[in-house]
Amino acid sequence: MLGPFYQFCMNSQGGLVTHAILSELSGYVLTLSINNPTARNAWNPAMEQALRAALQAADVNPAVRVVVLTGAGATFCPGADPKALSAPERAQGGGYPGMCAEPRFLYMLALRKPLIAAINGAAAGVGMCLTLFCDLRFMVEDAKITTSFVRRGLIAEHGSAWLLTRLIGSMNAADLLLSGRVLTGREAESLGLVRALARDGFMHHVQAYAQDLATHCSPRSMAVIKAQLSAVWQQDIQQAMILARLETEHALGAVDFKEGVASYLERRTPGFPELI
Repeated sequence: MLGPFYQFCMNSQGGLVTHAILSELSGYVLTLSINNPTARNAWNPAMEQALRAALQAADVNPAVRVVVLTGAGATFCPGADPKALSAPERAQGGGYPGMCAEPRFLYMLALRKPLIAAINGAAAGVGMCLTLFCDLRFMVEDAKITTSFVRRGLIAEHGSAWLLTRLIGSMNAADLLLSGRVLTGREAESLGLVRALARDGFMHHVQAYAQDLATHCSPRSMAVIKAQLSAVWQQDIQQAMILARLETEHALGAVDFKEGVASYLERRTPGFPELI
């Protein structure tokens, strides 16, 4: 099933902006594609609002168990669209004109369903930051990724200093943010930031991974594990173990546990209930 998420807003020429995010649902996996073909998928307010609407809708849709975020065409997202913002407006409001003041992508960390970034081409600035809010990052081995902020007279935007420090360590985070240098997928993999894959068959491999999660993993278990992974950044080991014990007690009484054990013993594909 293929279709656009329509974004009903006016562009700078007064025209209707549509198809900011393309969507395709196949076998419990929803693929969302950043789509701005006239600017190589450069980021703008219409795309931001459309992505949020799409992700929040997916999170409450029982037919969706895993979400893949990628770019339409040959790039992922090379950063902000220069046409969508101006220096004075950023200086006054710190972001796109008309955007709310809340942390822009923080909601992505609270999503219950696995969110996989499929970095199929160039990712820079806000485009790279989007991937940091995903649970998993797969990247074409020779594609390029960069923070870029420091080379544009900007700072570590969108929580990237906090996220990168926790994902790849303070030394590597400082390297990427202070230098703004460009990495290939293979170098990003060496830092633990992504898992690099060959360009040939890239999306096939990502989709196969996503379909495996959707088919063989309990939606309830994945939601709880996602919450555990988010909580651990603010917990000590004792708190993490207490939470794990409580969640284990809940899991043992859930239908998913019974079905997981039964399907294993019967050597069949599990029929886990949908996440409500």
